[in-house]
Amino acid sequence: MPSKLLAVLGVLALIQAAHAKPVSLNADAALDDLERRYLDEFGRFAPVDATLIGDHRHDAELDDLSARGRAARLNWDKELLDHVGHIDRATLSRDHQVDAALLANQLRYDIWQITRSKHWLWDPLLYNDKAGDALFNLMARDFAPLPERLRSAAARLMQLPRLYEQERANLSVARVPRVYAEQAVSRNRGLSELLDEFLVPNLNKLSGQDREDLLTAIKRARTANAEQQTWLEAVVLPHAAGDFRVGPAMFDEELRYVLQSPMSRKEIRRRALLELQTVRREMYQIAVSVLASRSTSFVAPERPAPDEQQKIIRAALDLAAAEHPSREDFIDAAKVALQRATDFVRERDVLTLPTAPVEVVATPVFMRRPSPASCENPGPLDAEQKTFYDVSPVPEDWSPEKAESFLREYNSRAILGLTVHEAMPGHYVQFAAANQHASKFRGLFESGSFVEGWAVYAERMMVDTGFDDWDPLMRLGNRKTYLRSVVNALIDQGIHADGMTRDEAMRLLTHDAFQEEAEAEAKWDRARLSETQLSTYFVGVQEHFELRRQAERRWGDKFTLKRYHDQVLSYGSIPVRHVRALMFDLPIEP
Repeated sequence: MPSKLLAVLGVLALIQAAHAKPVSLNADAALDDLERRYLDEFGRFAPVDATLIGDHRHDAELDDLSARGRAARLNWDKELLDHVGHIDRATLSRDHQVDAALLANQLRYDIWQITRSKHWLWDPLLYNDKAGDALFNLMARDFAPLPERLRSAAARLMQLPRLYEQERANLSVARVPRVYAEQAVSRNRGLSELLDEFLVPNLNKLSGQDREDLLTAIKRARTANAEQQTWLEAVVLPHAAGDFRVGPAMFDEELRYVLQSPMSRKEIRRRALLELQTVRREMYQIAVSVLASRSTSFVAPERPAPDEQQKIIRAALDLAAAEHPSREDFIDAAKVALQRATDFVRERDVLTLPTAPVEVVATPVFMRRPSPASCENPGPLDAEQKTFYDVSPVPEDWSPEKAESFLREYNSRAILGLTVHEAMPGHYVQFAAANQHASKFRGLFESGSFVEGWAVYAERMMVDTGFDDWDPLMRLGNRKTYLRSVVNALIDQGIHADGMTRDEAMRLLTHDAFQEEAEAEAKWDRARLSETQLSTYFVGVQEHFELRRQAERRWGDKFTLKRYHDQVLSYGSIPVRHVRALMFDLPIEP
C-alpha cells in the first residue's frame, strides 16, 4: 500500500478515535453497582424465586402478592429502570452494554406484567405455582443442611393461608379463563404430595420445638390447601368466564419483551409457513427412502399428489411410532436416553460437558403441565447444585387408547430427541454454562428464544452428526419434531391474535405437522395457557441456524463444532443478536 495512502488512513483513524466515546470505568462500575443492588434486594420482593437462584437469606419468607406487595415491587422496578436510563450505554464496555440491555428489558417486562397483563387479576396458576415452588425450591436440592431447610419450610407453610387469602382477594373470578381454572383445580392437589414426599418422611430429622413447629405447619398447610381446593372447585371453576385469548395488541407488546428480536409477528408467520412446506418436502424424501429400503414392492409415484405425500410420510412415521416403551417404563426410557446422549457428546467432542450434576426425576404433580418434560436448573448463585430433567409419567387416569397415542408420539426415538432438547446437550448444558458467567444477569435474565432455540438446534445438530447411528427414522422423527417448533409459532399467534379455532389448530397440528391426537390436544391446552412462549422455539432456532452459518463462513476451515458451541454458550442465555455482536465484534444494539 502506498505510504501516502497509509498516512491519510492514519489521520482518518485519529479523527475517528477523537470522536468515539471511550469506555468509562465509572459507567461500568455504576452498572456493577446496579447488579449488586438487584441481587441484594430481589429477595425482599420475591423470596421464593430468590431461593431458586441461590440467595438463601429469605428462605423462611413467602411472597407478598397483595396490592401493597405489588406496589412495592412496581416502585422498585421503576427506580432501578431510572438508574439504568441515567447510564450512558455508549461508554460501557461491550459486555456491560449487553448486561444493561438485559436489565432494562427485564425491568420493563416486570412493569408491563404488573400494569398491563395483570396475571395477578385472572390467573390462579400464578398462586398455585408460588405455593408449590415455595416448598419445592427449598427441599429438592441440598444447598443447606436438611434441618435448616425443614425449619425454613415450616416457616413458609405457616404463611400459606395468607397467600391463599391474597389470591381470593386479588382474583376477579369472572375474568379467569376456564382452562386456567381447570388446571388450577388439578394442580392445587399437588401440594399434599409435596408434603408427603419432602416433609413427613423427615420429621425425625428434627426434635423438640422444631419438630412440633413442623407438625403444626404441615397440619395448617393441609387445612389451608383443602379449603383452597374447595374454593377453586365451588367458586372459581363454575364462574370462570374469561377469554384465554390476549388479543393482537397485547400479544405484540409481550412478543417484543419475550423475543428481544427484530422479527415481527408478520415476519414470523411468513417464515414459518415457508419452513412448513420446506420441511414437509424433506420428510417426503426421507420417507420414500425408508419405505423403499423396507419393501422391494414399494414404488413412489413420479408426481405425487398432496394426499399421496401425506400417506407416504405417515406410513414411515408409523414405523417409528410402533416402537415405544410401555407406559410404566416411560421415565426409565428417558434415563437410558440421557446416558446415550451424554456418551455421544463425549465421544464426538461436540462441546465441553458441565460438571454440575443432572438427574432424571418424575415431575412433581403441582408442576405437571400439558407437556411431557422440562428442565429445572439451579440458579446462578447455586450453580453447582443439581439440575432436574423432569419427566411426567403417563397419567393413571388415561384410557389405554389415549396412553397409546401419547406413547406413539413419544416413541423410543422421540424420547432420544426429547432428552437432547431438555438435557444433553440442550437446556441442562446451556443453563449450566450460563451459570458460570461472571455476570449473574446472564443466568437470571434468560432469553427464551436463545434457550428454546438452542435446544431445537441441538436436536438437529445431534441427528446431523450421527446420533442413533444415522438411523433414517431418527432423522425423519427429528424433522417431525422440528415441525412442532414451526407450528408452535403459527398456533401461538393464530390463537391469541387471529382467533384460530380448536378445529383449525388441531388440523394444523395433526395433519400438517403429523402429531398424534394426544399430543395435539395437549398443545391446544398449552397454547391457551400461555402466549408468546410457543414462538420462542421457531424464532430462536432460526436465529441459531443463521448464526452457525455465519460462523462457518467467517471461520472457514478453523470452524469446529466444539469451538463454535463452547463460544456460543460462553456468553450466557442472552438474545442471539447479542451473541452475534459479541462473537463477531459488531455493534451492541440496545
